Amino acid sequence: MGQLRAPVTRREKQREATYDEIVAVSAQLLAEGADLSLRAVAGRMGMTAPALYRYVANYQQLVDLVAFELDKAATAEWAAAAERFTEDDPAARLAVACVRFRNWALSKPREFALVFANPIAEADSQRRELLTVSTSGHFFTDLLWQIWEQRRFPFPSLDELDPVIRDAVLDPLIPARAEHIPAEDRGLLWIYMRSWSALYGVVTLESTGHCDPRVIESGQLFRATVLDWLEPLGLGDDRERLAAIMDEELARR
Repeated sequence: MGQLRAPVTRREKQREATYDEIVAVSAQLLAEGADLSLRAVAGRMGMTAPALYRYVANYQQLVDLVAFELDKAATAEWAAAAERFTEDDPAARLAVACVRFRNWALSKPREFALVFANPIAEADSQRRELLTVSTSGHFFTDLLWQIWEQRRFPFPSLDELDPVIRDAVLDPLIPARAEHIPAEDRGLLWIYMRSWSALYGVVTLESTGHCDPRVIESGQLFRATVLDWLEPLGLGDDRERLAAIMDEELARR
């Protein structure tokens, strides 16, 4: 029999409720265009700044907490939307999720910036574990793994990779599950990195407004960027169907 877990105490429940309130208040401040700070959060919660320090000791801890929870909540929404397609259709789920990711970034640009402005921490940083368990990172790369299991698209061998990239895929700091991938097949993580960079790059350009507003409104640059990746992922023969799924999702915005 499994070991029984101790019941959650009233104090623990109150502490978790306070963390939830910190995240909710921070999201309100971001939506309002206000500065996110310990003082602002404490004031909105009716607390003193020193009282808030019992939960987040400094600004970086506040950012880490809020970024992780916002990312987790947003990813849950994309995953729920993608579940209109069956588990054995990860390509369709990925098409839906990519568009939902873009829609979130465009509708909540300050949340997007907070979540993705945090760099991946170095190996000896205490923040590495939190930043590399990014919910969205795992969600997208898990879908890529499922697609690879079906399509067996090519990826570079370790010998074909630049030494820096080889080190990066053998000891990854990116938010992706890699333990199940044999060392000799870690070139697959280079595909993860490159495809994510393409998606993140175009969405960042659009979310920050560093792009012709007509192009943003049309969604055509985003659409072309994602479709360009179908062939490398072994999905070229499914282009018409996946494009139609993306267009349907883009029309929902």
